[in-house]
Amino acid sequence: MAQERSVIEALLRPRSVAIVGMSSKPKTAGHVVLGNLTLNKFPGAIHLVGRSGGTIESRPVLASVDELPENIDLAIFTLPAANVQEAIEACGRRKVRVAVVFAAGFAEMGDRGAQEKLTRAARAGGVAVLGPNCLGYINYIDGLQFNFTSASVVEKADAIRDPATAIISQSGGLMSHLARGLQARDLPVSYTISTGNEAVLGVADFIDYMIEDANTRSIIVYIEQGRQPQRLLASLRRARDAGKPVILMHPGRSARANTALISHTGALAGDHAVMRALLSDAGAIVVDTLDELIDVAELVARYPRLPLKGPGVITFSGALVAIAHDFCESAGLDIPTLTAATVAVLKPQLPAYAHTSNPLDLTTQPVFQPELMHVGPKALLDDPNTGSLVLAIMPGGPAIQLKYIEGLLAAMQGSDKPVLLSFMCDRLPLAPESVALARDKRMILSRSSDRAIRALACVTRYARATARLKKAGAVPAEPPLADLPPLGQGAQPEWLCKQLLAAIGIATPQGALARNCDEAERIAATIGYPVAMKAQAGALAHKTEAGAVQLNLADRAAVAQAWTELHENVRRARPDIALDGILVERMAEKGVELVIGGKRDPQWGPVVLVGLGGIWIEALGDVRLLPPDLVEELIIGELQQLRSAKLLQGFRGAPPSDLGAVARVARLLGQLMREHEEILEIDLNPVFVHAQGRGITVADALIVTR
Repeated sequence: MAQERSVIEALLRPRSVAIVGMSSKPKTAGHVVLGNLTLNKFPGAIHLVGRSGGTIESRPVLASVDELPENIDLAIFTLPAANVQEAIEACGRRKVRVAVVFAAGFAEMGDRGAQEKLTRAARAGGVAVLGPNCLGYINYIDGLQFNFTSASVVEKADAIRDPATAIISQSGGLMSHLARGLQARDLPVSYTISTGNEAVLGVADFIDYMIEDANTRSIIVYIEQGRQPQRLLASLRRARDAGKPVILMHPGRSARANTALISHTGALAGDHAVMRALLSDAGAIVVDTLDELIDVAELVARYPRLPLKGPGVITFSGALVAIAHDFCESAGLDIPTLTAATVAVLKPQLPAYAHTSNPLDLTTQPVFQPELMHVGPKALLDDPNTGSLVLAIMPGGPAIQLKYIEGLLAAMQGSDKPVLLSFMCDRLPLAPESVALARDKRMILSRSSDRAIRALACVTRYARATARLKKAGAVPAEPPLADLPPLGQGAQPEWLCKQLLAAIGIATPQGALARNCDEAERIAATIGYPVAMKAQAGALAHKTEAGAVQLNLADRAAVAQAWTELHENVRRARPDIALDGILVERMAEKGVELVIGGKRDPQWGPVVLVGLGGIWIEALGDVRLLPPDLVEELIIGELQQLRSAKLLQGFRGAPPSDLGAVARVARLLGQLMREHEEILEIDLNPVFVHAQGRGITVADALIVTR
């Protein structure tokens, strides 16, 4: 349930505070909280509650929460876990708006019962809760700090010179690391918020608040568990639409799925992969490492207009040109070709032996002609084909470093394209004057070209995805899928799956289910030879391993022989299975083999998968995961990003494949997953994609229900 903005306002900008759990002993958590209030000159009312009574720093200590005045904005609990629920109930009686619970010992320890009771008590009393098991938060705009680790004066953010970043993290320790990392780069932080176990208030509540916060330009989010996945996805969409980038990290790529998966789709669309696909589609810049998290945050803060085009790259070495090509390709970042006009500008100003191309090798000549560090960058920034600029250069001595930075700063005048200067030799100290000038001019100064390119690749992908989404527009309303055959429970037999596919307009081979050999022969004669025959049962999901498939049967005698052999093979391999019959189908026309499928993640919901199918799916895993409501134009764009995309574009004289037909099937599967929550997995493999305009044929199909 979304919290009203006024509730988050009461937490982050309280007018009155109660510290619940004050002890007479100095240096305890309650004293740290009080010290933060007094050191930062909190202007509102401060109330203390503790069993010891008496006074602390001339303030009376009340014996019970029930003695507090009504309508206090914020209660800070410095209590052990065992006393939290009672205090929450009392806060509800006194109409306290928000409580911060530092105490651990709830869901993170496996005690979900205690946390559920806390949540129920908080909701019943109308008390919003931050935590439990949280480190608190800091408001750098107003200078307020609420934590239990140390008391200090908060240095207020200067969000005028540079836009500020908010940090929302389920980990308190990582929150502090990220804040210090940004501040070390002279980037202001507006808020740091540790959400802990999120008994009531969660990441999505704070994203929603930051969307409307004038002091916050971008948001860093670190989550370890998607506790309210659909709310989080909705908040990310709102942030994207408001133009506030969210840089998000979620560990768990190596975690194995904890459920038995039947289909290829289910195996390839792992929990983390599904989460990443849906978060990215909702508008998050999803990163893999802590370095990327901070690097991307700096890039977004310094350059609000993110690049749609690939970078210009400048080096001082031919070797680095080749390395840049390799690294950019692995990062998914194209290096554009320079225009003829740019080449014409550069050629007379560079040494005769220099190649005027992108990446641009200035050779060692800038050591003797530092002005080339103005000429080269300016030419590449002015080129309409580039969207950004990366420089990977040797720093040289203090004097030359300064000249390089001065030349680059002059080249950057009038351009809003991101520029990342990477001085190599990362252990070699830089001249203090150079660092000071770069900081003063808000330049992104890196010691790793690899990190700079990875960060740039992240924001370029995000900018392109956002632009594609805006161009495609809203998903058109589709009529509900109707008149579908009823499905049973668990894995469904192929013949029934294909009946459902035909009902929603997806092409399958001509054929029917035969209950006896005579019927199989009649079906084969009707549809025409050659035919395929496949034994049918819901429990026979992997038919090939059981010898349950025979292909290219050319006549009646072959059909009769196959009928006997299929039954004998299944009897040997799976004597426990009773067959529904044998599916007799006309052999499908060959084409590029794809897999198209869907999976319902228990947390994140449905996702669609497209990729190279047939025998290659397990060997290569060349697939793309898509949200279930993507328009066909964007699905075609995803198909074109497969590593094997050349096979679909007319490889070695073959005609281009019908990508529109593939996109239509993927869209229909997404609609099917959205409308029918009982479907857990869909696996169409192989799907033969024919030449442009000739559609597709689904050769095999599996659907798994609850």
